[in-house]
Amino acid sequence: MAEQRFKTLHFISLLLLCILSFQISESNQTSEFCYEGESAGCRSPTTSKNLIKGGIVVNAHHQEVADVYIEDGIIVLVQCKIKVGDDVIVIDATRKYVMPGGIDPHTHLGMEFMGSETIDDCFRDQAAALAGGTTMHIDFALPINGILSAGFEAYTKKARMACMDYGLHMAVTKWDEVVSRDMEILVKEKGINSFKFFLAYKGSFMINDELLLKGFKKCKTLGVVPTVHAENGDAVAERQKRIFDLGITGLEGHGLSRLPILEGEATSRAIRLASFVNVPLYVVHVMSIDAMEEIAKAQKSGQEVVGEAVVSGLVLDDYALWDPDFTTAAKYVMSPPIREAGHGKALQAALSIGILKLVGTDHCTFNSAQKALDIDDFRKILNGVNGIEERKHLIWDTMVESGQIFAIDYVRVTSTECARVFNIYPRKGAILAVSDADIIILNPNASFKILSSSHHSRSDINVYKGRKGKGNVEVTIVGGKVVWENGELKVEPDSGRYIEIPPFGHLFSSIGKADVAYLSSLHAPVH
Repeated sequence: MAEQRFKTLHFISLLLLCILSFQISESNQTSEFCYEGESAGCRSPTTSKNLIKGGIVVNAHHQEVADVYIEDGIIVLVQCKIKVGDDVIVIDATRKYVMPGGIDPHTHLGMEFMGSETIDDCFRDQAAALAGGTTMHIDFALPINGILSAGFEAYTKKARMACMDYGLHMAVTKWDEVVSRDMEILVKEKGINSFKFFLAYKGSFMINDELLLKGFKKCKTLGVVPTVHAENGDAVAERQKRIFDLGITGLEGHGLSRLPILEGEATSRAIRLASFVNVPLYVVHVMSIDAMEEIAKAQKSGQEVVGEAVVSGLVLDDYALWDPDFTTAAKYVMSPPIREAGHGKALQAALSIGILKLVGTDHCTFNSAQKALDIDDFRKILNGVNGIEERKHLIWDTMVESGQIFAIDYVRVTSTECARVFNIYPRKGAILAVSDADIIILNPNASFKILSSSHHSRSDINVYKGRKGKGNVEVTIVGGKVVWENGELKVEPDSGRYIEIPPFGHLFSSIGKADVAYLSSLHAPVH
């Protein structure tokens, strides 16, 4: 009887073991990519406790060997040899760098531009960003018929399936009382901390100096950062017409019409008008020595001017724009254009000494078919290159492996400085107690290679195709959840959050004093 009962229990145990093994096998059949509507089996573990053990924890001010304990998406403790219970998932980071996730300050996701729309939607681009170690981005929302509030609402609908945290800049393309009122509402009620003004794209986005001054004054009143795309749009339009009339219709006309001197002039003008109003200024995608030198002069005089580098300007040159094959050349079209050899090295040096403060991408993806729509007119070629997935790897290899900056500087230019400029530090951009648990683990001894066949964009274009180097992001953690590990991406639609960004960040700390000094210098009874 006892022997029969033992055989029965043994059979039940084997049956349960088989069922459990089958369930485990099924749960491990995860796809490389989660999409809306797919089964929950591809989603990342929902544990609320993690310990990253034994890594080199790097912040912008300090690095140390330490453990990082995470609970419910927040960093709780950073110290050596943290003891935890069995309910905590432990990730070994020995001899690897543990860093805050990257923040890309300049992206265009799911954007309508020049009569077309980028090939990737917000979800796809954000998933690619996570695979590359970027855990937050600040995107540009465009007004609809000049109405800012309509543009904001449209973007929030477009981003409803977000899988990572994001903030927003808002563009200003005209001026009236509605725009002025909308700016105030967006800052006070919607968490907008910055507004963009285009000095280029005549006939569409471009604004004149009168509007720019009004916008600067409003930004100062609201305590938000004005940003500028600095190219002289009038001169560009005149130059484009002249070159096209000469019979130069191919892509070589793009660079020939958007000269470095025109970027330098617009940068200088924006800096001087910002000084006139006494408001901080953020110059996006600095692509030339001309613009960089204007920023350096302003900083030397004590003016609050932030210069933003982008990956394409740092690591590429204009050689491909002269390729006789249109499809090849069209891949590299962006504005301001990628410059001739020499500008990139100068921009790298400016980044290493702090003239350029941080690195974005100006990520805006189109495929080769979209780029070929206006093959006979360089003025109509879609502008935009990729970079949101490649940025962290390329900056590590280009700047750290070459010895131009250290690991702490890398954290500063790819994460912390953006968080500081846009007033979300130390919630973002740091590995500190109470910071969000957005973290990457980078192996400095591992290599990477960029291929259009394995990137996470739908586009068949990758302007960094074939590039390889040292320093590979092996793990990405967002809100305490592992979303990238062992080359596998596990992301959940609608898991990202819109991050409201408060006004009056550190760039405004000296503005009041400068105003008082100016009024005092007038030697008049000014109130």
